Amino acid sequence: MVFSSLEFIFIFLPVFLIIYAAAPSLTAPALGKSPWLEKISGIKVKNLVILLGSIIFYSMGVKKPVYIVLFLLTNMLNFIVGQFIEDTPKYKKPWLIFGIAFNFWWLIFFKYWTFGTENINIFFGTDLTLKNIILPIGISFYTFQNVSYIIDVYRKKTPAERSLINYGAYISMFPQLIAGPIVTYNTVAKQLEKRSHNIRKVEEGLKTFTIGLGYKVLIANQIGGLWSDISMIGYESISSPLAWMGIFAYSFQLYFDFCGYSLMAIGLGKLMGFDLPKNFDHPYTSLTMTEFWRRWHITLGSWFREYVYIPLGGNRKGSGRLVFNSFVVWLFTGIWHGASWNFIIWGLVLFAVIMSEKFWTGKFFNEHKAAGHIYMILLIPLTWLIFSITDLHQLGIYFKRLLPFIPQQTYAIAENDWLNHLIQYKTYFIAGILFSTKLTQKLYEKYKDTIVCSILLLAVFWAAVYCMYKGLNDPFMYFRF
Repeated sequence: MVFSSLEFIFIFLPVFLIIYAAAPSLTAPALGKSPWLEKISGIKVKNLVILLGSIIFYSMGVKKPVYIVLFLLTNMLNFIVGQFIEDTPKYKKPWLIFGIAFNFWWLIFFKYWTFGTENINIFFGTDLTLKNIILPIGISFYTFQNVSYIIDVYRKKTPAERSLINYGAYISMFPQLIAGPIVTYNTVAKQLEKRSHNIRKVEEGLKTFTIGLGYKVLIANQIGGLWSDISMIGYESISSPLAWMGIFAYSFQLYFDFCGYSLMAIGLGKLMGFDLPKNFDHPYTSLTMTEFWRRWHITLGSWFREYVYIPLGGNRKGSGRLVFNSFVVWLFTGIWHGASWNFIIWGLVLFAVIMSEKFWTGKFFNEHKAAGHIYMILLIPLTWLIFSITDLHQLGIYFKRLLPFIPQQTYAIAENDWLNHLIQYKTYFIAGILFSTKLTQKLYEKYKDTIVCSILLLAVFWAAVYCMYKGLNDPFMYFRF
């Protein structure tokens, strides 16, 4: 089940919110005077509703029931490990190592086992058995949250959670379970104990959800049709102008798909009284790739900075160590996104670009904004091209199509193919450009409390519903990561 589906919007979400609203903040004190019942009575029932609702939501998306069991056992083990780290200071480091190893073992097994086996067979001529392993949905995200929690307990940045229901609600909260934002326990710890529920927050949540729904269904899905058309035609049979249009279209599709999901998640969080962290800050208006990655998938960047870059020494041990630490972070960033060589290459290209900005070009582009924008307008789609095509041979063909003066084999190319597609998709390109800037955000902030804004958002909602009804919705792109 995805947020941009009729089943979620008109069945799951209303039923969940009705039950959630009806649930009292605390269980009745008349449960009894036994120590066990008194302990239970302090648990917020609304968190229990979140936990149970999220398990149901998750179970409707996984392909194997055993993955639900794995998800629940993983959460329970991290809950226990957190308490052992806090309660046994003498052994807290072994418990931390065990917890990290346990979490990453499952991520490595499900996400990278087949990739590793394939490459061992290629490089060493072995004939190891390949297993068709299906990746559990959301495992990359909930693994990072579990690991950040036990590390923060180890560092004494947060006390260990003593309520399994509260911890389960934190990890499994369905708005951010499958594709983020990556929420650290510190971010929501106080909100798990006390949060406000009011009409104003509900209104903000519905509006934010609607904007995200519009981004996903009305922009990402529509402009993504161009990238699908090009894939069906074949990279050898497209003109250079169409090839450039394709990578710009993919860039817009990826942004509005993932940013749309994040906005929907934040909106759903507000409906439950939570303030989830922002995940995007108009990254396509950046002047450098360094700035871009401060604005894109903000919670992932914060996770790598807090739990990888800084523990390695950050920039405190000289330029050489800074380069090495950055190399590790970007290598891991590439690997985290997928088990394929193109993701590793993508991560290393980003590392090289960011290091060049750090030591040479960054100051120039920040001082000369026009040059910085031109630089990023070209660089962003080129890096997303590496990200998008997993077959390295096909990736090479596409790069050649961008540069027609390079000798290459081509097949029949339709006359004016780029012009025909531009006519078809021009509206979505205009929308992509417009909504990538801060202009629309400023207008929304200025007029969000007006009746005109409410009418426009209502029109966006029903337009998205119509597209979903016509069968034009599809899963969010980041689900596969």
